[in-house]
Amino acid sequence: MKRIVVGLLCMWVAAGVADARLPAQQSAAPPTPIAAADLAVLKSEAAKDVDGMRVFTQQMVDQVFSYGELGFQEFETSKYLTGILEQNGFSIERNYAGIPTAWVARWGAGHPIIAIGSDLDCIPQASQKPGVAYHDPLIDGAPGHGEGHNSGVPLNITAVLAVKKLMAQRKIPGTLIVWPGVAEEVDGAKAFFVKAGLFKDVDAVLFSHVDNNYDIYWGDTNRSALVSIQYDFVGESAHAAGQPWRGRSALDAVELMDVGWNFRREHLRLQHRSHYVIPNGGDQPNVVPSSASVWYYLRETDYAHLKQLWAINDKIAYAAASMTDTTVSSRLLGSAWAPHTNKALTEALYENVKAVGMPDWSEDDQALARGLQRELKVPEIGLATKILPLHGVDVIPDDDKRGGGSDDIGDVSWNVPTVILNYPANIPLLPGHNWANGVAMATPIAHKGVTAGAKVAAMTILDVLTRPEVITQAWEYFRNVQTKDIKYVPFIEDGDRPATWLNAATMEKYRSRMKSYYYDAAKYPSYLAQLGIKYPTVRAIAAR
Repeated sequence: MKRIVVGLLCMWVAAGVADARLPAQQSAAPPTPIAAADLAVLKSEAAKDVDGMRVFTQQMVDQVFSYGELGFQEFETSKYLTGILEQNGFSIERNYAGIPTAWVARWGAGHPIIAIGSDLDCIPQASQKPGVAYHDPLIDGAPGHGEGHNSGVPLNITAVLAVKKLMAQRKIPGTLIVWPGVAEEVDGAKAFFVKAGLFKDVDAVLFSHVDNNYDIYWGDTNRSALVSIQYDFVGESAHAAGQPWRGRSALDAVELMDVGWNFRREHLRLQHRSHYVIPNGGDQPNVVPSSASVWYYLRETDYAHLKQLWAINDKIAYAAASMTDTTVSSRLLGSAWAPHTNKALTEALYENVKAVGMPDWSEDDQALARGLQRELKVPEIGLATKILPLHGVDVIPDDDKRGGGSDDIGDVSWNVPTVILNYPANIPLLPGHNWANGVAMATPIAHKGVTAGAKVAAMTILDVLTRPEVITQAWEYFRNVQTKDIKYVPFIEDGDRPATWLNAATMEKYRSRMKSYYYDAAKYPSYLAQLGIKYPTVRAIAAR
């Protein structure tokens, strides 16, 4: 599909634009209020129930870790998790938004409607034996959970099962929706979930993501908006030695585009980030490449600046094609708005963080953390033991932003009040998107962190279900502060489709070998036990 942006479409959508999406609580019955003392009892029961599911939670975390599936290819993971939800009374809508690995699970009736989400996919070439504090892949070159996405949906399932039990017992009205962040590492799905109407009538979204502490914040962030674009150049093949003058090299066009972009970087805003890979550079050296592709991630602080950046990149692509007498087309593979999280929901969640506290780390847990930090040559501070303070601001001045990562939960957050639960289930000072980030993710560190996070999630869901003022305040902030001057306009257009072919070849290459490492919970109490790994396994400190 041809997708070259012509012109600088950079008009910010202002406050005068009509908001077609009315807050759900305006037209729906409010939550059933419960006295504070009774709510405290419900939260205590939910936390106790989560504790009682520790083994179940650990098995889910380990099972998903063992699958290690890349974005859009999370077939085993989705089959396993939806099976658990179906067994527990949830209805499942599969192939959601035209994505084979996407699904939506629902239970309950009426408002409040709470959508609980987390990501599923893993990282290329991040295969790693859990509990081993140095690089030791299960399968060399294979993907693995080097971002910790194996832990979030198990956390959410544990939390919703505890809440569901209380809702049935106490006849608390409301609807629980569980949904997966498919292909988050390529920001490939959530904008399509929004477009398909998943969040149309939702009152609040709770999103969970692995971290090394409770990093709880509201409002604006230093994260970036993103577009993921592949540029496909087409030329003419020829014998590269016999008659090279008859060829038109698509690879030359790719290289010229990249050179042009790298020269242009000096004259771009400091807030921008950009990176690229060449997924197709031709077939073999003696054939002038008739086709070649380059895949860019472009990041900026907001919609308007990112559209400008995208237009500059398109112009350079056209120039490269012109210089080489080739043609170029492009297609959008993914996109993300910069997140903005809800103040009222976040403040409610943080009170539950304080009530639950940090996990009780063992000396073995701390030894693994310090051993990995030593391996990575970063300060050996071990695991976090103190909760970080709540922080937030409505707007960070654009001049104070210097770029950062992206997450398509941003698209969701601009359509419905959203809170992000970053929970302590990994080791501090890791590089991110790396084998090292998978070391702890099927060990007691992840198991304890997910159980603690599930308590916080369950208690926060109960707040939304039983405290009408939480939803009211959440929507007041959403309407009167967050979206007062900014309205959501998606980067995807009507002709865009999810890039479900991404990562298929890589998974086809490794999946048959990875199957022999799938966790068998019927035979082994943990994935560490199945692999025969002594916990923790760290390098001996050399004598000085």
